[in-house]
Amino acid sequence: MGVRLLRATKYMSREFSMSVGQSTAAELVHNIFDLQRALRAVTAASMKYSELGPAHTGVLFFIGEGGPLRASTLAARLGIGPSALSRQLADLEQDGFVLRTPDPLDGRACLLSLSPQGRECLAETYERRAETLREILSDWTEHQAAAASLSVQHLTTALWSAGLHTDHVALSGTARTASDTTGNDGRHHLDPASTTLKEEH
Repeated sequence: MGVRLLRATKYMSREFSMSVGQSTAAELVHNIFDLQRALRAVTAASMKYSELGPAHTGVLFFIGEGGPLRASTLAARLGIGPSALSRQLADLEQDGFVLRTPDPLDGRACLLSLSPQGRECLAETYERRAETLREILSDWTEHQAAAASLSVQHLTTALWSAGLHTDHVALSGTARTASDTTGNDGRHHLDPASTTLKEEH
C-alpha cells in the first residue's frame, strides 16, 4: 500500500510539476497513514451509537452525496465488487433507508436514492460525528479547525483531479472487501470512502 501511494505521489509530481519536496511528500504520506489509523479508532468507537455497521454507513454517505445513481456507479465509487454492494443494499433496503426507482434513461436499470428515513439517519450521523469531533478538538481554535478543513479539502481535490479515483491507486487499495469499506468522516472524503481506509497490503 505504501509503495502504491509513493508511486502516486511521484506521478502527481511529474504530471503537475509540483514544487513539494520529496521529504515533505514522504512525511505527508506518513501523516495520512496516521490519520487513517486515528479515523478507524474514532469511527469504531462511534459505531456503538448506530445500528448500522461502517460499510453500510459508507454506502449511505455515497448515495446521499451523489444520488440518485446506479448501483454500478456506486460500486465503482466505493471501490467494491457488485456482490458485496448487493448485500449491503439489500440490508439498507430492508431497513427502509434506500429506495430503487426506474432509470428514466434506461428502463432496464434502477437508480438508488435515500428514503426520508435514510436521509434522517445520515443527518443524525453527520451531527453525531461533528459533535464527537468538536469534543476531540476542544482545545483548538476556530481558525485552526477551519485551516485543517481547508487543507484536507485541498488534498482531496488534488487526488481526485489527478485521476487516482479511477484505478484506486492511492489511499484505497485494489482488492477491497465489504469489511474494508466504511463511512467517511465529514462531507469531504479521502476515499471516496471511507472514512476508514486500507493501508496494508
